[in-house]
Amino acid sequence: MKTWLKKASAIVLTFALAIGLISVPAHAAATPLFTIEGENATLSSDLQVATSIYGTPKPGYTGTGFVWMQNSGTITFNVTVPTTGMYSITTRFMQELSPDGRLQNLTVNGVNKGSFMLPYTTTWSIFDFGYQKLTAGVNTIQLKAGWGFAYFDSFTVDVANLDPLNPLPTLTDSQATPETQLLMNYLTEAYGDHIISGQQEIYGGGNDGNAELEFDWIHNLTGKYPAIRGFDFMNYNPLYGWEDGTTNRVIDWVNTRGGIATASWHINVPKNFTTYTLGQFVDWKDATYKPTDTNFNTANAVVPGTKEYQYLQLAIQDLAEQLQILQDNGVPIMLRPFHEAEGNGGANGEGAWFWWAKAGATVYKQLWNLLYTELTQTYGLHNIIWIYNSYTYSTSPQWYPGDAKVDIVGYDKYNTVYNRYDGLSGVPNEDAITSIFYQLVNMTGGKKMVAMSENDTVPSVQNLTEEKSGWLYFCPWYGEHLMSTAFNYPATLTTLYQSNYVITLDELPNLKVSNPTQSSTITPTSATFDKKTASQADIAVTMTLNGNTLNGIKNSTTSLVSGTDYTVSGTTVTIKKSYLAAQSVGTTNLTFDFSAGTDRVLAVTIVDMTSTVNNSTISPTSATFDKKTASQADIAVMLTLNGNTLSGIKNGSASLVSGTDYTVSGTTVTIKKSYLAAQAVGTTNLTFDFSAGTDPVLAVSIVDTTVVLPGALTVSGTAGNAQATLTWTASTGATAYKVERATGSGSYTAIASNLTGLTYTDMTAVNGTLYNYRVVASNTAGSTTSNVISLTPTGTTPAGSFKVQMYSGNTTSSINTIAPRVKIVNTGTTALDLSTVKLRYYYTIDDNKTQAYWYDWSSVGSSNLTGAFVTMSTPKTGADTYFEIGFTSGAGTLAPGASAEIQIRIARTDWSNYTQTGDYSFSPAGSSYVDWTKMTGYANGALAWGIEP
Repeated sequence: MKTWLKKASAIVLTFALAIGLISVPAHAAATPLFTIEGENATLSSDLQVATSIYGTPKPGYTGTGFVWMQNSGTITFNVTVPTTGMYSITTRFMQELSPDGRLQNLTVNGVNKGSFMLPYTTTWSIFDFGYQKLTAGVNTIQLKAGWGFAYFDSFTVDVANLDPLNPLPTLTDSQATPETQLLMNYLTEAYGDHIISGQQEIYGGGNDGNAELEFDWIHNLTGKYPAIRGFDFMNYNPLYGWEDGTTNRVIDWVNTRGGIATASWHINVPKNFTTYTLGQFVDWKDATYKPTDTNFNTANAVVPGTKEYQYLQLAIQDLAEQLQILQDNGVPIMLRPFHEAEGNGGANGEGAWFWWAKAGATVYKQLWNLLYTELTQTYGLHNIIWIYNSYTYSTSPQWYPGDAKVDIVGYDKYNTVYNRYDGLSGVPNEDAITSIFYQLVNMTGGKKMVAMSENDTVPSVQNLTEEKSGWLYFCPWYGEHLMSTAFNYPATLTTLYQSNYVITLDELPNLKVSNPTQSSTITPTSATFDKKTASQADIAVTMTLNGNTLNGIKNSTTSLVSGTDYTVSGTTVTIKKSYLAAQSVGTTNLTFDFSAGTDRVLAVTIVDMTSTVNNSTISPTSATFDKKTASQADIAVMLTLNGNTLSGIKNGSASLVSGTDYTVSGTTVTIKKSYLAAQAVGTTNLTFDFSAGTDPVLAVSIVDTTVVLPGALTVSGTAGNAQATLTWTASTGATAYKVERATGSGSYTAIASNLTGLTYTDMTAVNGTLYNYRVVASNTAGSTTSNVISLTPTGTTPAGSFKVQMYSGNTTSSINTIAPRVKIVNTGTTALDLSTVKLRYYYTIDDNKTQAYWYDWSSVGSSNLTGAFVTMSTPKTGADTYFEIGFTSGAGTLAPGASAEIQIRIARTDWSNYTQTGDYSFSPAGSSYVDWTKMTGYANGALAWGIEP
């Protein structure tokens, strides 16, 4: 029997392809682990259980109704899970207000898991919140309204049906060199069982020429070197190209040090491509990879005969020369060209960070295909494993070049400063981002491996293993992204590098073709076993031996007994249920010991549903009680006990008195009207306490129709340029007003709600358009509708007409960086001279310290923007300071209907935190542009948009 070694150092590979079946994932039982009707969850007081909306029934819901969430509210429920791991959370919902989606926020055990955009649907549909880690025992899940306005019927939690992570090692290039195929074989062997360590080197002579700085730092810290080294071929280019030794360092890393190499290609273009002559020397300061800093036409780069196409061919030739040197030296390379294409999202290049994505997804895929064809066919390079950089936006699948030209999917994790949801800042984010991982796995149906091709914080080994987050490798960017404690805790890196889960340089096998051994495989590699007697079943495993033999099976260091714990018949191994029933709840890893090659692991999730309690239910779960004397009536509730008994009924912490407040007759409980009449108007939640299982809640809506309807009201109004102002008389007894605008189909939609004043200005009106408005007054008894008023904004739209849209890039309440994302849209009929425009973002400075700002990106060019911090002479609620954005003449003009985007960061020079909560211009929810009147805009010094604080 061969020695049972630590991990990958024992892996011996073959050049020949391993042929085998893709195993089927272990599915959860047909019945989900947990389902709860929305009306049975804990609802905040501003939510209501409904069966219709504004008198229109919404049939098809389950249970007794659904939760109607408007612009606020929380839905909370607890779920008990048997083991710590990944679970899916879904909701059955309807959202018929906004075609653009409505944002909601998910929290698990008090930790914000992010914002989710519920799509538009007029039928009951399923929305998936992705895979989330739950801990063994009770977990609290909460959904909070972001933009709200959706209906929630039920929620389901189930064991995550994770992909088995066993793609075949088939390269897209059928002529791949032996070394390249051998590397691909190894990567698929390690994938899902281990993560390979990596590190990006600095390029272009950085670190004063010391390319080993990060690698020596890792070794001094952990005693290990990373297995993968990241390189960049950016300095081999037709402009300022120079030999910085990258290719020689790749050869040394692979052939001398025994490592694996990956490389990106920050290929530059001239900033002024119009005046550029092909072959001309261009200083690096006059070259760029940013789409806003060049007039290079990306769409032309795929059109033969154009100057852009010819330039790209020159760049590909420079790259091919270096790759040919690697191929001549037997060095395979994992190449990641045209990386991070989609940037901030969008199919048309609107979120692009690099010139190669400027023309959108269609042209990008043509660029990828062109590069792939040129390198593999024209230049005969077959030492490449092709890595495509993806994201998980709704438009991301449109950028994917296709399975035929992609070997590995990469994702660049930067979520320590941006994109984190835990409310922290200034500290590493060790999240394994497992939900993103499996979204990328699912994008190719599990056919491609998924790697963390760049990152800031390396996820902790605990998060990686508990969440079964099977990233192929990690690769931190150089400098502070690795070595600053703001991005990586040294203790975490040490634990990670020294763990059995992480493969380091010293643990790589011999990846030269002189080693011909082929590994065996097993199918499946994961399964679930239920210790409940009626559910117990053997687990059958199929082996593909590839010339090897099975020596035995081990659980850690303990060998299973052949014939008792398992049996072997041909290539089928049967793990006996008697053995599995004796294992503890959790994950049991059974290692198949083969005579040669890699030992395979069957991960068995052991659960025990024996103690599962059948919950009691009540019907109905919601009711209405009218305090008006003539309308008062008892409420009868039917019990389905399912073997339990009723212990009592509570209103909050107060117990109802049996025989007085309620009576029990068989399975019928009667809530007495005398008790209900004593409750306040609103929702009274009565919890039925049963001897076991979940305690259901009866939500009683207490109303009092003795309250008089709101009195009559009359609305009048005036119309100006791009706005309409409504004024109305007070309605007797009204507690709130809302303004409605006709939709053109005979119905009205609310444009402002919960108003307590008697005036409202519609800033979204358009000149020359007739609008019909009305006002609705309401109180607990009902509502009264005003007369309809018709207003047409008059006058000629001034040349300075525009609107401002905004969302906050950082939505954490306490954070060291304010990050408005701003868009100005020309709503006028003539070009808008941006040099006449000023925009203001209002906030409280909190502490009188020096501030700085950065324009990260703008569609008009960051160099064409000005900025200034202004202290307000008279502080207002939510604002004592504003940041003013200005434009130079170089920003040009905006055509009618056109827009310009600006991405800003504002911070104190000592990086202390701001408190954004309550800041006038701050938007606490949202990740896409919306009209934002809390930012003001001025044309030639006159207010043209927004409301000043």
